[in-house]
Amino acid sequence: MSAPTTLRPGSGQALTGGIIAAGEGSRLKRDGLGIPKPMVPVAGVPLIERVVNNFVKVGITQLRIIFNEDNRECATFIRERFPDLDIRCIVKTTRSSYESFWEIGGRSGPGLTLMSTVDWICPEPAFRRFVDEARRCRQASVVLAVTPFVADEKPLWVTLDPSGRVTGIGGDSGDVVTAGLYLVSGSIFAQAPHPSTLDRLRDFLFWMVDRRVPIYGVGIDQVIDVDRAEDLHLAETLVQEHEKTGYRV
Repeated sequence: MSAPTTLRPGSGQALTGGIIAAGEGSRLKRDGLGIPKPMVPVAGVPLIERVVNNFVKVGITQLRIIFNEDNRECATFIRERFPDLDIRCIVKTTRSSYESFWEIGGRSGPGLTLMSTVDWICPEPAFRRFVDEARRCRQASVVLAVTPFVADEKPLWVTLDPSGRVTGIGGDSGDVVTAGLYLVSGSIFAQAPHPSTLDRLRDFLFWMVDRRVPIYGVGIDQVIDVDRAEDLHLAETLVQEHEKTGYRV
């Protein structure tokens, strides 16, 4: 593997957005929610609409979004909801989150991509701070959003050195956990292994750490992954608390 480029060459460039929304939402289905996960409302707004709104607020106008074949109506919804954006939807049932990441990356060009899952909720100021700080992390090839707030039943732990570089990932403990947001140099997609060789997105993170790819973590203090019905209550409480302050989530 040749050395991946860092964020330096593209730090002043416009971002492309990528959203992984092809999961089955199996834990929400287990809890009785029968609608596609991207369309699950939090305080009346579907998850996919919240993520796209946040991306637009940091200047992203080009988006690549992947949905699975059972949720193809989500593609129609998002195109109609944001007619002025350059949104390219991929409708494909993938075998893993890593394959979805790989499919989007192959369509995102050589610049910087802000990659995200579809199921996170965080206050707008915290999201903006993450994007701003991640773009200034010029020594990185990938920047992960990380948080000390652990609400996921399957958290991915990360260990950081004093500079913020990721020195370990996975296991039963660490400094922080991943939060579903990634700022990625385009060169990473060009060198990423074929998805037939890795099972999950977290396996790709392991792969990069093993090869000493410069990955850094940037903290985001309040973020909730909406994977289970009980997460919806936490997410709606967060939305309501921040709407009282005048900020949107």
